[in-house]
Amino acid sequence: MYLGAPGTVDHFISIDEDRRLAYEWTNFRYSAGWLNSRKQALVSERLMDPFEIEDGWFVLLLPSLQLQVTERCPPQLRERAAKTLRLLGLDHDERVVRYRRQWLEEYERRRVTLDYLEDKAPLVARAVREWESREGRQWSAGSNQMDLARAEASPAPRKRASRSGVRKKS
Repeated sequence: MYLGAPGTVDHFISIDEDRRLAYEWTNFRYSAGWLNSRKQALVSERLMDPFEIEDGWFVLLLPSLQLQVTERCPPQLRERAAKTLRLLGLDHDERVVRYRRQWLEEYERRRVTLDYLEDKAPLVARAVREWESREGRQWSAGSNQMDLARAEASPAPRKRASRSGVRKKS
């Protein structure tokens, strides 16, 4: 996905793992700063290298905007792919979902075309294209899809104890 804010250079194989790759161009990946920080302590062998990933290995679910591994990902890589999503928060971390939601809302408001969305957020565009093809109509905010996505993304109301000790919903 397009980074709207400045990113950072990530060493896919960390300097702690192999200092010889510190200045090796083939080891550099452009990344969001928070994502680079989250990956920092992880061993590269546990993660999928973005350069290894092929088209169709992941799918974005609507309306939740959560990312999942598909059957098109080779069976021997699926566990590692799912672990990568989980460890880096690419599956459903609120920062990622919020960013995906911004792109989807731009399309809903007709500020961007689906072709433009394909350039900036290809997984969002693919999910919308598949939904529109399946439903036979254009994705729109009027059908409460974004309300469903927000409801799925927000945590359930927590119960709290009242002064009498009886639990109440907050």
